[in-house]
Amino acid sequence: MEFVLSALRAAGEPTRLRILAILALGELTVSELTQVLLQSQPRISRHLKLLADAGLIVRYPEGSWVFYRLDESARMGELLAEIIASLPQGDHELQRDRERLAEVRSERAGRAQAYFAANAAQWDSLRANHIPETAIEERMGELIGGRDIDLLVDLGTGTGRMLEIFGTRATRAVGFDISTDMLTIARAKLDELAAENCQVRQGDCANVPLEDNVADIVILHQVLHFLDDPQRALNEAARITRPGGFVLIADFGPHEMEDLRNEHAHRRLGFADDEMNHMLRAAGLFAAVGDTLTAQNTPLTVAMWQAEKTERNA
Repeated sequence: MEFVLSALRAAGEPTRLRILAILALGELTVSELTQVLLQSQPRISRHLKLLADAGLIVRYPEGSWVFYRLDESARMGELLAEIIASLPQGDHELQRDRERLAEVRSERAGRAQAYFAANAAQWDSLRANHIPETAIEERMGELIGGRDIDLLVDLGTGTGRMLEIFGTRATRAVGFDISTDMLTIARAKLDELAAENCQVRQGDCANVPLEDNVADIVILHQVLHFLDDPQRALNEAARITRPGGFVLIADFGPHEMEDLRNEHAHRRLGFADDEMNHMLRAAGLFAAVGDTLTAQNTPLTVAMWQAEKTERNA
Protein backbone atom coordinates (compact mmCIF):
# COMPACT_ATOMS: atom_id res chain seq x y z
CA MET A 1 0.00 0.00 0.00
CA GLU A 2 2.78 2.44 0.90
CA PHE A 3 4.40 2.28 -2.54
CA VAL A 4 1.04 3.15 -4.13
CA LEU A 5 0.61 6.19 -1.87
CA SER A 6 4.18 7.29 -2.55
CA ALA A 7 3.71 6.92 -6.30
CA LEU A 8 0.44 8.84 -6.30
CA ARG A 9 1.94 11.66 -4.24
CA ALA A 10 4.84 11.94 -6.68
CA ALA A 11 2.57 11.86 -9.73
CA GLY A 12 0.09 14.38 -8.31
CA GLU A 13 1.57 17.52 -9.88
CA PRO A 14 0.85 18.96 -13.37
CA THR A 15 4.38 18.90 -14.77
CA ARG A 16 5.08 15.43 -13.43
CA LEU A 17 1.86 14.14 -14.98
CA ARG A 18 2.96 15.65 -18.28
CA ILE A 19 6.33 13.90 -17.93
CA LEU A 20 4.62 10.56 -17.32
CA ALA A 21 2.34 11.09 -20.32
CA ILE A 22 5.29 11.85 -22.60
CA LEU A 23 7.45 8.99 -21.31
CA ALA A 24 4.54 6.66 -22.03
CA LEU A 25 5.41 7.36 -25.68
CA GLY A 26 9.05 6.32 -25.31
CA GLU A 27 12.31 7.02 -23.49
CA LEU A 28 13.80 10.52 -23.54
CA THR A 29 16.77 12.45 -22.21
CA VAL A 30 16.54 15.46 -19.90
CA SER A 31 17.45 17.76 -22.78
CA GLU A 32 14.64 16.37 -24.93
CA LEU A 33 12.15 16.71 -22.09
CA THR A 34 13.07 20.39 -21.72
CA GLN A 35 12.32 20.89 -25.43
CA VAL A 36 8.99 19.11 -25.17
CA LEU A 37 7.79 20.68 -21.91
CA LEU A 38 9.39 24.12 -22.45
CA GLN A 39 10.83 24.22 -18.95
CA SER A 40 14.36 24.68 -17.63
CA GLN A 41 16.69 21.73 -17.18
CA PRO A 42 17.08 22.20 -13.39
CA ARG A 43 13.31 22.20 -12.97
CA ILE A 44 12.82 19.12 -15.14
CA SER A 45 15.65 17.36 -13.30
CA ARG A 46 13.97 17.98 -9.93
CA HIS A 47 10.70 16.51 -11.19
CA LEU A 48 12.51 13.50 -12.63
CA LYS A 49 14.26 12.83 -9.33
CA LEU A 50 10.95 12.81 -7.46
CA LEU A 51 9.41 10.44 -9.99
CA ALA A 52 12.45 8.15 -9.90
CA ASP A 53 12.55 8.12 -6.09
CA ALA A 54 8.90 7.03 -6.10
CA GLY A 55 9.68 4.22 -8.54
CA LEU A 56 7.52 5.58 -11.35
CA ILE A 57 10.40 6.00 -13.78
CA VAL A 58 13.85 4.47 -14.23
CA ARG A 59 17.04 6.18 -15.37
CA TYR A 60 19.80 4.75 -17.55
CA PRO A 61 23.07 6.77 -17.52
CA GLU A 62 24.93 6.32 -20.77
CA GLY A 63 28.06 8.31 -21.53
CA SER A 64 27.21 11.98 -21.06
CA TRP A 65 23.47 11.32 -21.49
CA VAL A 66 20.85 9.90 -19.14
CA PHE A 67 17.74 8.22 -20.55
CA TYR A 68 14.45 8.08 -18.66
CA ARG A 69 11.55 5.71 -19.20
CA LEU A 70 8.49 4.50 -17.32
CA ASP A 71 9.02 1.64 -14.90
CA GLU A 72 7.29 -1.28 -16.62
CA SER A 73 7.82 -3.75 -13.79
CA ALA A 74 4.88 -5.87 -12.71
CA ARG A 75 4.49 -3.91 -9.48
CA MET A 76 4.44 -0.44 -11.03
CA GLY A 77 3.30 -1.07 -14.61
CA GLU A 78 -0.39 -1.55 -13.82
CA LEU A 79 -0.55 1.55 -11.63
CA LEU A 80 1.18 3.64 -14.29
CA ALA A 81 -1.19 2.36 -16.96
CA GLU A 82 -4.15 3.50 -14.86
CA ILE A 83 -2.60 6.92 -14.24
CA ILE A 84 -1.89 7.45 -17.94
CA ALA A 85 -5.35 6.20 -18.96
CA SER A 86 -6.99 8.67 -16.57
CA LEU A 87 -5.40 11.69 -18.27
CA PRO A 88 -7.69 13.60 -20.67
CA GLN A 89 -6.09 12.92 -24.05
CA GLY A 90 -7.87 15.92 -25.54
CA ASP A 91 -6.23 18.29 -23.07
CA HIS A 92 -4.63 21.17 -24.97
CA GLU A 93 -1.38 21.11 -23.00
CA LEU A 94 -0.92 17.37 -23.46
CA GLN A 95 -1.64 17.73 -27.18
CA ARG A 96 1.01 20.45 -27.52
CA ASP A 97 3.49 18.25 -25.65
CA ARG A 98 2.85 15.44 -28.14
CA GLU A 99 3.26 17.83 -31.06
CA ARG A 100 6.59 19.11 -29.74
CA LEU A 101 7.72 15.52 -29.14
CA ALA A 102 6.94 14.73 -32.78
CA GLU A 103 9.04 17.74 -33.82
CA VAL A 104 11.98 16.60 -31.68
CA ARG A 105 11.78 13.08 -33.13
CA SER A 106 11.40 14.34 -36.69
CA GLU A 107 14.49 16.53 -36.38
CA ARG A 108 16.48 13.64 -34.92
CA ALA A 109 15.26 11.23 -37.59
CA GLY A 110 16.24 13.72 -40.28
CA ARG A 111 19.80 13.86 -38.99
CA ALA A 112 20.01 10.08 -38.89
CA GLN A 113 18.63 9.68 -42.42
CA ALA A 114 21.11 12.24 -43.73
CA TYR A 115 23.89 10.19 -42.18
CA PHE A 116 22.64 6.93 -43.70
CA ALA A 117 22.22 8.52 -47.13
CA ALA A 118 25.74 9.94 -47.02
CA ASN A 119 27.29 6.64 -45.92
CA ALA A 120 25.20 4.00 -47.69
CA ALA A 121 27.85 3.20 -50.31
CA GLN A 122 30.56 2.45 -47.73
CA TRP A 123 28.28 1.09 -45.01
CA ASP A 124 29.75 -2.40 -44.82
CA SER A 125 33.31 -1.09 -44.54
CA LEU A 126 32.28 1.42 -41.85
CA ARG A 127 30.86 -1.38 -39.72
CA ALA A 128 34.01 -3.41 -40.17
CA ASN A 129 36.00 -0.63 -38.48
CA HIS A 130 34.63 -1.76 -35.11
CA ILE A 131 34.46 -5.50 -34.39
CA PRO A 132 35.42 -7.84 -37.28
CA GLU A 133 32.16 -8.70 -39.00
CA THR A 134 33.31 -12.23 -39.81
CA ALA A 135 33.44 -13.13 -36.11
CA ILE A 136 29.99 -11.66 -35.51
CA GLU A 137 28.48 -13.38 -38.52
CA GLU A 138 30.01 -16.74 -37.63
CA ARG A 139 28.59 -16.59 -34.12
CA MET A 140 25.17 -15.55 -35.42
CA GLY A 141 25.28 -18.50 -37.81
CA GLU A 142 26.00 -20.83 -34.90
CA LEU A 143 23.03 -19.47 -32.98
CA ILE A 144 20.74 -19.87 -35.98
CA GLY A 145 22.00 -23.42 -36.46
CA GLY A 146 20.58 -25.86 -38.97
CA ARG A 147 16.90 -25.44 -38.12
CA ASP A 148 14.21 -25.26 -40.79
CA ILE A 149 13.30 -21.65 -41.57
CA ASP A 150 10.20 -20.81 -43.55
CA LEU A 151 10.38 -17.01 -43.08
CA LEU A 152 13.42 -15.03 -41.94
CA VAL A 153 12.95 -11.30 -41.31
CA ASP A 154 15.80 -8.79 -41.03
CA LEU A 155 14.75 -5.51 -39.41
CA GLY A 156 16.94 -2.54 -40.29
CA THR A 157 18.47 -4.56 -43.10
CA GLY A 158 20.67 -1.72 -44.37
CA THR A 159 22.67 -2.98 -47.35
CA GLY A 160 21.16 -6.45 -46.97
CA ARG A 161 24.18 -8.17 -45.45
CA MET A 162 22.13 -10.47 -43.20
CA LEU A 163 20.00 -11.56 -46.15
CA GLU A 164 23.15 -12.11 -48.19
CA ILE A 165 24.55 -14.46 -45.54
CA PHE A 166 21.52 -16.16 -44.02
CA GLY A 167 18.80 -15.72 -46.65
CA THR A 168 19.74 -18.97 -48.39
CA ARG A 169 18.92 -20.90 -45.20
CA ALA A 170 15.26 -19.84 -45.41
CA THR A 171 12.44 -20.63 -47.79
CA ARG A 172 11.67 -16.90 -47.79
CA ALA A 173 13.62 -13.94 -46.42
CA VAL A 174 12.61 -10.29 -46.28
CA GLY A 175 14.49 -7.25 -45.02
CA PHE A 176 13.00 -3.92 -43.99
CA ASP A 177 14.76 -0.55 -43.84
CA ILE A 178 13.58 3.05 -43.77
CA SER A 179 16.46 4.30 -45.97
CA THR A 180 15.87 4.11 -49.72
CA ASP A 181 19.61 4.59 -50.32
CA MET A 182 20.39 1.49 -48.29
CA LEU A 183 17.65 -0.50 -50.03
CA THR A 184 19.01 0.41 -53.46
CA ILE A 185 22.34 -1.18 -52.54
CA ALA A 186 20.64 -4.17 -50.91
CA ARG A 187 18.58 -4.88 -54.04
CA ALA A 188 21.68 -4.69 -56.24
CA LYS A 189 23.46 -7.19 -53.98
CA LEU A 190 20.55 -9.62 -54.01
CA ASP A 191 20.21 -9.33 -57.79
CA GLU A 192 23.91 -10.12 -58.19
CA LEU A 193 23.51 -13.19 -55.97
CA ALA A 194 20.33 -14.24 -57.81
CA ALA A 195 18.73 -14.61 -54.38
CA GLU A 196 15.20 -15.08 -55.66
CA ASN A 197 13.85 -16.08 -52.25
CA CYS A 198 14.99 -12.77 -50.74
CA GLN A 199 13.40 -9.36 -50.99
CA VAL A 200 13.71 -5.97 -49.32
CA ARG A 201 11.01 -3.44 -48.56
CA GLN A 202 10.86 0.03 -47.14
CA GLY A 203 9.51 -0.14 -43.62
CA ASP A 204 9.95 1.07 -40.07
CA CYS A 205 11.24 -1.27 -37.37
CA ALA A 206 8.57 0.14 -35.06
CA ASN A 207 5.74 -0.56 -37.51
CA VAL A 208 6.50 -3.68 -39.52
CA PRO A 209 3.97 -4.42 -42.30
CA LEU A 210 3.63 -8.11 -41.45
CA GLU A 211 0.94 -10.10 -39.66
CA ASP A 212 1.38 -11.52 -36.17
CA ASN A 213 3.22 -14.82 -35.58
CA VAL A 214 4.65 -15.31 -39.08
CA ALA A 215 8.46 -15.29 -38.77
CA ASP A 216 10.65 -18.17 -37.64
CA ILE A 217 13.61 -15.87 -37.02
CA VAL A 218 13.78 -12.08 -36.73
CA ILE A 219 17.23 -10.47 -36.87
CA LEU A 220 18.19 -7.08 -35.44
CA HIS A 221 21.85 -6.68 -36.39
CA GLN A 222 23.49 -3.44 -35.21
CA VAL A 223 20.15 -1.63 -35.37
CA LEU A 224 18.89 -0.86 -31.88
CA HIS A 225 21.59 1.69 -31.02
CA PHE A 226 20.30 3.94 -33.82
CA LEU A 227 16.68 3.94 -32.65
CA ASP A 228 14.71 6.49 -30.65
CA ASP A 229 12.80 3.72 -28.92
CA PRO A 230 14.46 0.28 -28.99
CA GLN A 231 11.57 -1.15 -26.97
CA ARG A 232 9.11 -0.50 -29.79
CA ALA A 233 11.32 -2.36 -32.26
CA LEU A 234 11.62 -5.31 -29.87
CA ASN A 235 7.85 -5.31 -29.36
CA GLU A 236 7.36 -5.47 -33.13
CA ALA A 237 9.96 -8.20 -33.51
CA ALA A 238 8.16 -10.22 -30.84
CA ARG A 239 4.78 -9.61 -32.46
CA ILE A 240 5.78 -10.98 -35.85
CA THR A 241 7.73 -13.95 -34.44
CA ARG A 242 5.80 -17.20 -34.31
CA PRO A 243 5.67 -19.28 -31.10
CA GLY A 244 8.78 -21.43 -31.05
CA GLY A 245 10.70 -18.91 -33.15
CA PHE A 246 13.23 -16.44 -31.85
CA VAL A 247 14.63 -12.94 -32.18
CA LEU A 248 18.40 -12.70 -32.71
CA ILE A 249 20.02 -9.43 -31.65
CA ALA A 250 23.60 -8.31 -32.23
CA ASP A 251 24.52 -4.89 -30.88
CA PHE A 252 27.21 -3.06 -28.98
CA GLY A 253 27.76 -3.68 -25.31
CA PRO A 254 27.98 -0.60 -23.05
CA HIS A 255 30.75 1.84 -23.98
CA GLU A 256 31.66 5.52 -23.66
CA MET A 257 32.70 6.40 -27.22
CA GLU A 258 30.79 9.66 -27.58
CA ASP A 259 32.16 10.20 -31.09
CA LEU A 260 29.86 7.41 -32.31
CA ARG A 261 26.94 9.48 -31.09
CA ASN A 262 28.25 12.76 -32.47
CA GLU A 263 29.69 11.57 -35.78
CA HIS A 264 27.83 8.36 -36.61
CA ALA A 265 24.24 9.03 -35.48
CA HIS A 266 24.28 6.49 -32.65
CA ARG A 267 21.41 7.20 -30.28
CA ARG A 268 22.52 4.70 -27.65
CA LEU A 269 26.03 3.81 -26.49
CA GLY A 270 25.39 0.08 -26.37
CA PHE A 271 23.23 -2.09 -24.12
CA ALA A 272 23.97 -3.88 -20.87
CA ASP A 273 22.63 -7.39 -20.30
CA ASP A 274 20.23 -6.30 -17.57
CA GLU A 275 18.72 -3.53 -19.70
CA MET A 276 18.35 -5.76 -22.74
CA ASN A 277 16.81 -8.58 -20.72
CA HIS A 278 14.38 -6.09 -19.17
CA MET A 279 13.29 -4.93 -22.63
CA LEU A 280 13.03 -8.49 -23.94
CA ARG A 281 10.82 -9.52 -21.03
CA ALA A 282 8.65 -6.45 -21.59
CA ALA A 283 8.25 -7.57 -25.22
CA GLY A 284 7.18 -11.04 -24.10
CA LEU A 285 10.40 -12.79 -25.06
CA PHE A 286 12.61 -15.16 -23.10
CA ALA A 287 16.35 -14.47 -23.44
CA ALA A 288 17.84 -17.96 -23.56
CA VAL A 289 21.32 -17.12 -24.85
CA GLY A 290 23.67 -14.19 -24.28
CA ASP A 291 27.15 -13.81 -25.74
CA THR A 292 29.86 -11.14 -26.04
CA LEU A 293 32.60 -10.71 -28.64
CA THR A 294 35.69 -8.55 -28.17
CA ALA A 295 38.58 -7.39 -30.36
CA GLN A 296 42.11 -6.29 -29.53
CA ASN A 297 42.10 -3.01 -31.46
CA THR A 298 38.95 -1.45 -29.99
CA PRO A 299 37.29 -0.97 -26.61
CA LEU A 300 33.97 -1.87 -28.23
CA THR A 301 32.29 -5.20 -27.61
CA VAL A 302 29.42 -6.78 -29.51
CA ALA A 303 26.78 -8.57 -27.47
CA MET A 304 24.26 -11.09 -28.77
CA TRP A 305 20.94 -12.24 -27.42
CA GLN A 306 18.80 -15.09 -28.74
CA ALA A 307 15.32 -14.45 -27.37
CA GLU A 308 12.64 -17.11 -27.78
CA LYS A 309 8.92 -16.57 -28.13
CA THR A 310 7.13 -19.31 -26.23
CA GLU A 311 3.57 -20.59 -26.67
CA ARG A 312 2.69 -18.94 -23.36
CA ASN A 313 3.77 -15.51 -24.62
CA ALA A 314 2.11 -15.78 -28.04
